[in-house]
Amino acid sequence: MQLHNLFPFPEERKTRRRVGRGAGSGLGCTAGKGHKGQNARAGGGVRPGFEGGQMPLQRRLPKHGFKNYPFKVTYDVINLDALQAAFEGKSDITLEDIYARGLARMGAAVKVLSRGEVKTALKVEAHKFSQAAAEKIRQAGGSINELEAASTAE
Repeated sequence: MQLHNLFPFPEERKTRRRVGRGAGSGLGCTAGKGHKGQNARAGGGVRPGFEGGQMPLQRRLPKHGFKNYPFKVTYDVINLDALQAAFEGKSDITLEDIYARGLARMGAAVKVLSRGEVKTALKVEAHKFSQAAAEKIRQAGGSINELEAASTAE
């Protein structure tokens, strides 16, 4: 597949509306906006959800639920196989090494997951480890260093 084979083809695309180009076009004169009023003006119209002064739906309905987004911690995940491929022959893997290799975004909380097998004894530093990943590292004779993950709230 190549870029010029992607759909929709140019002939299938809807042509744009050319307003104010004469009465014969069907969109001349008032440019399809009718005569006068708020919607005929430049920049006119009402905001989404406006119901003409009636109490809008989003204010009539009760608030519901709980939002924890200021304190949510999101992790950049790395699997054991990717970790071993990136650090071939290295036994001590720090958080700075992970950031430097581009395996996680700089400053992001890092979680190590268990996909892949651990062949050598590794000393891994991250914010969180899955139970299976921690077990695999320990069984191979390595150790883990779990750091405190800072929340996004300031």
